[in-house]
Amino acid sequence: MTVHGERENIPSVDKAEAPKALEQFTDAYNKAYRELDPAVASQVEAGPLEAITTADLKAQHASSPNGNPKYPALELSDVTYRIPKQVGWPKFFVADTDSNRDDNRWLFVFTRGGADEPWKAAYLSILSQDEVPDFATDKDGWAKPVPTEGPTPKLATRPDKLSAEYTDYLMTGEGSVFADGQSTSGLRDTRRKFLRTPKFWTEYIDSPAQGAQDAPVGLRTSDGGAIVFFSSHHRQKQTMAKGFRPNPDPQIKALMTGEAKKAVTLTRVSESAVRVPAKDAADPKVVFLNRLEGVTAAKGE
Repeated sequence: MTVHGERENIPSVDKAEAPKALEQFTDAYNKAYRELDPAVASQVEAGPLEAITTADLKAQHASSPNGNPKYPALELSDVTYRIPKQVGWPKFFVADTDSNRDDNRWLFVFTRGGADEPWKAAYLSILSQDEVPDFATDKDGWAKPVPTEGPTPKLATRPDKLSAEYTDYLMTGEGSVFADGQSTSGLRDTRRKFLRTPKFWTEYIDSPAQGAQDAPVGLRTSDGGAIVFFSSHHRQKQTMAKGFRPNPDPQIKALMTGEAKKAVTLTRVSESAVRVPAKDAADPKVVFLNRLEGVTAAKGE
């Protein structure tokens, strides 16, 4: 009997297939960083994680064109697979892992858009041991996915609105969706210090992620809320005062188009993991658990 993943509510990935996807990712990731080759990483990455990795590898390759053969291999262990039942495409699952880098948990979100496509890691979030939530499961032990389009009456906010709500907040400081913290009020405080200095002034433009490659994904937690992974885009233009000239670091120069005579514009992509409370929670504000950001382009003027 053939089971059609586009019509039936089935596990997003076979339990035997998920470890293979993680192994293929780890092997390619290590090879990419040994060779400093973005094309290798693109075989196993997608979305915001691919955008950040591609730029990082490109910048490193510019200063080390022969690669980095001594790159310390990433090793992942003690893996728990959070596999939801889903109807239709795209599908996703989460690999909750230990790593040889630190004492935190590394959560990879793997996605694919069809049965003939490979699994690729689209999000990485690094959480402390006590930040990893108790994920909700059904009677058969499968994780419970969060609908990422349309109203979600049981959650404090819609997952598909998070990117726009976050970037609006960063631009204006208005809104009550997010709790104060390093990635919200703290980031705005840091930016405020660099708006105007004796040497330069800075402009910020934040915009929501768009397109299927940046689609959010989420899993229900046992407290009625959810963990949602989403991305956003950020631009920062630094214009020098008279008598000063920009001096970007080598990695920025490797990504730069144009010549930095008086200004540099940086484009960044961020990927975030947030805890979205249930709508009736005592405190309904969204809390950032992790936010990773990388420069993906630079323009000199």
